[in-house]
Amino acid sequence: MNQEKKQDMKQNMKNVGEIVLELPPVKGNPRNSEGAFIELMDGTIMFVYSHYIGESYADDAPAAIAKCYSYDRGRTWSQREIIFMPEEHDAKNLMSVSLLRMNNGDIGLFYLIRYGWHDMRLHLRRSADEGKTWGEPVCCINSPGYYVTNNDRVIRLSSGRIIVPTARHNNEKNKAERHFDPRGIAYFYYSDDDGNTWNQSKNFCAISTANTTSGLQEPGVIELKNGTLWAWARTDLGRQYEMFSKDMGETWTSPEPSCFTSPCSPLSIKRIPQNGYLLAIWNPIPNYQTRVLSKAGWGRTPLIGAVSKDEGTTWENFFIIEDDEESGYCYTAIYFVDDAVLLGYCAGGPEHGCCLSKLKVKRILLSEFMDMGEQ
Repeated sequence: MNQEKKQDMKQNMKNVGEIVLELPPVKGNPRNSEGAFIELMDGTIMFVYSHYIGESYADDAPAAIAKCYSYDRGRTWSQREIIFMPEEHDAKNLMSVSLLRMNNGDIGLFYLIRYGWHDMRLHLRRSADEGKTWGEPVCCINSPGYYVTNNDRVIRLSSGRIIVPTARHNNEKNKAERHFDPRGIAYFYYSDDDGNTWNQSKNFCAISTANTTSGLQEPGVIELKNGTLWAWARTDLGRQYEMFSKDMGETWTSPEPSCFTSPCSPLSIKRIPQNGYLLAIWNPIPNYQTRVLSKAGWGRTPLIGAVSKDEGTTWENFFIIEDDEESGYCYTAIYFVDDAVLLGYCAGGPEHGCCLSKLKVKRILLSEFMDMGEQ
């Protein structure tokens, strides 16, 4: 792409959508962050997210799981309600929600239970009454350890198999409590009996620690139309890295750089049900050596979207979701409803101290970016 076309593309990008929900931090609730959406049987949209309690917004600070509802297709939202507290699991915190409709009609709620820097794994609880009550948790990760699974990452394949992408960090219980090895190794777990039992893929994915201090962090996955699974993970190498599976997640290719430039910040991709195209949401600017980063934003700005009409080979219809240079935006949940898409994401600037502190939901009409034409 020549420089003139690149400049035209940048000038043609526009900020789209309407903010329909903001949950800023308040005293005793220092962080409201990453979540996921699901539609109930009566058409209500339920949003479930991480609700921090106490004084700290740090990842390992006390956090509960909360919910709120929209009765008008995502335009307005109810007051929030706490679903689970960490004390219920004798855990440090609960966070990073995914939601899935189960085969028998139950709602499946996936979330991380953190017992310490040596033990954090994804668990599944089911509700047979549309989220009013919940069954006992089932652990989705067979091996003990510290496994990071982002919000809105659990997917069901066309075969019915459920896939959980996760990154293992090799921390040791006998080390200091805050010991954390940032070098992630991507693993994939799957269930063929609707979440009752879980298996690990035959191989894991890693990149040389001689080249990176992040490894592969916070992986995601999507099924392409030909049945191939396409996975990606954030790195500190200026790009998302990608991996592929031809056997429904049993085995994976070696990770390679993808077309997505970014800082060490997550990428999210979902298929648009209305037209079958792919929608990607991410921060496109790497943290290069001379880039000036705000202390609160961590370089996670702008937050943009793009559409692929050829299964991820090329991307077009670029648009802006947020672009304040002093703030940051990340951990996007994507949910399509009628003629619109709902995006739930973390936000924050200098007034909040951290780009994870405030939860925002934006409602964007598909026509706002699909009608842009090729850029």
